[in-house]
Amino acid sequence: MTTVPELVDAAATDFARIGSAINAAAQAAAIPTTSVLSAGSDEVSAGIAAVFGAHGRAYQALAAHVSAFHDQFVQNLAASAGSYASAEAANAAPSLLNAINAPSLALLGRPLIGNGADGAPGTGANGGPGGILIGNGGAGGSGGTGQNGGNGGPAGLFGNGGAGGNGGLGVTTNGGKGGAGGAGGLFGSGGAGGNGGLSIIFDGGVGGAGGAAGLFGGGGAGGSGGFSGQANGGGGGAGGSGGFLGAGGVGGAGGFGGLSGGQGGGGGSAGLLGGLGGFGGGGGTGQTVNGGDGGAGGSGGLVGIGGDGGVGGAGVGKAGVGGTGGSAGVLGGVGGAGGAGGFGDVGGNGGAGGMGGAGGLVGVGGHGGVGGLASGSAAGAGGAGGAGGILVGAGGAGGAGGGGGVNNPLGSGGGGGAGGNAGLFGIGGVGGIGGQGSLDGGAGGSGGNGGAVGGFGGAGGAGGFGNVGGAGGAGGAGGLIGNGGAGGAGGISLSSAPTTGAAGGAGGSGGMIVGSGGAGGQGGFTSVGTGGIGGAGGKAGLIGNGGAGGAGGQGAPGATGGDGGRGGDAVVIGNGGNGGNGGLGPPNGNGGLGGAGGSLLGQPGLTGTG
Repeated sequence: MTTVPELVDAAATDFARIGSAINAAAQAAAIPTTSVLSAGSDEVSAGIAAVFGAHGRAYQALAAHVSAFHDQFVQNLAASAGSYASAEAANAAPSLLNAINAPSLALLGRPLIGNGADGAPGTGANGGPGGILIGNGGAGGSGGTGQNGGNGGPAGLFGNGGAGGNGGLGVTTNGGKGGAGGAGGLFGSGGAGGNGGLSIIFDGGVGGAGGAAGLFGGGGAGGSGGFSGQANGGGGGAGGSGGFLGAGGVGGAGGFGGLSGGQGGGGGSAGLLGGLGGFGGGGGTGQTVNGGDGGAGGSGGLVGIGGDGGVGGAGVGKAGVGGTGGSAGVLGGVGGAGGAGGFGDVGGNGGAGGMGGAGGLVGVGGHGGVGGLASGSAAGAGGAGGAGGILVGAGGAGGAGGGGGVNNPLGSGGGGGAGGNAGLFGIGGVGGIGGQGSLDGGAGGSGGNGGAVGGFGGAGGAGGFGNVGGAGGAGGAGGLIGNGGAGGAGGISLSSAPTTGAAGGAGGSGGMIVGSGGAGGQGGFTSVGTGGIGGAGGKAGLIGNGGAGGAGGQGAPGATGGDGGRGGDAVVIGNGGNGGNGGLGPPNGNGGLGGAGGSLLGQPGLTGTG
């Protein structure tokens, strides 16, 4: 039976008119029938009038119930008409959409409006494209046994790319590769890459790359690498590039490997105009050999921030290296941080931290990644800081060295990363601190040089403590105009056997034209033996003072303190730096000699006290 909504609605209107007529009749009869006057004063006339009045009131009560029922009926009938109209409109919509899509399907094989079809699971079929005007791409189908996942379909003008399908299980082969994410539309994000397939005996599958964004939108994330029980984990997929103003996609994590872990995928670059570069994916854990390296961070476009590098994966033989931070935007921004090195498990060495990203034309370099801890002999070194902007910008700080010998009495701490050099104008980055070691502490990283035209050098990092402390890092040199950085202090030595304390780092040279040298770092304290020697003060430029020598480190009770460092020399105009004081003993260490004064004007530095 076909029901026309307009007829139902008209019937509801007619019923409403009938109800109005019934209500009007009831109201007109109310007074004459409910208040009947007696024909006479006798009891019979009064009784007859009372009976008629009672009937009138009963009629009014019944009329009220009928009116309420009628109103409810009319409301239900009107609602039914609306429901019928909505249902017919919904039934007509597909037909209308099919009519709209028919020309584009006939000419291009692609609808104008609508989402792309998903690939069937287990087939590895690609996802269908979204509508030319509006529509998301279809998801790729997962791969069958040993097969690759399907790629995600591209979006239309407005829409997101489809996700890539996951790679299939590898039984007698490697795990299948994950499908790539589909490209986003002009206004839309790229699809995520599919995960690599698992394999028990062979290598895990590689993760699929994330899809690129359109004009406005973010890049898709890369798929994770597949797990492998007895071989190598799959590498993570790269993140997709961002749109004109969008962020890059995150790189996929490397897969776990029974041997070595998979490498993390690189982060996608930011949009052309600017944005945030995608973070690199973390490296996978290697159960018996090496951890996977972290993926590099994506670049920051024209003006933007570089993505951070991924963390290195844990490993037994050697942990993975942290990923390099992405460079800042070409015109300016901040470089991404280097990823931390992975943990060296069950006697393995820690992974080195990743290098920080460069700062573009005007910008700051990213800081280096922290070196990885090690349960074995050697911890990972800290990553170097990224270079500052080519024109203006400070260098990034070096990463701290990792701690060594967590479960090993012969472990060495990782050295601190060097600070990044500045551009034409800027301050050099600070050197990283050396890591703690159960045997030897790591050396501090050297400070970065100041800007080539103008800028101060960065300070050197302090040495790490251990049975034998690490040496302090040297300060960075100043530019043509600028002071040198201070040297780092020597690390504390806690050995039970006599040993000499760690030396302090030398101060950096002052600028070639104008600039004072940096102060030398203090020598390290030792619990048994002679204190460490103080670092020498940095040499001045043509105009400037020499840097002061660092004080000697305190010796053990009954042992000699370390000698003070020599003061830096002045060149033409300026005073020589004072020598550092000798460290406490007793006996105390010798004071360092003062630096020479300027050849044209200046006083020599004072010798330090012993």
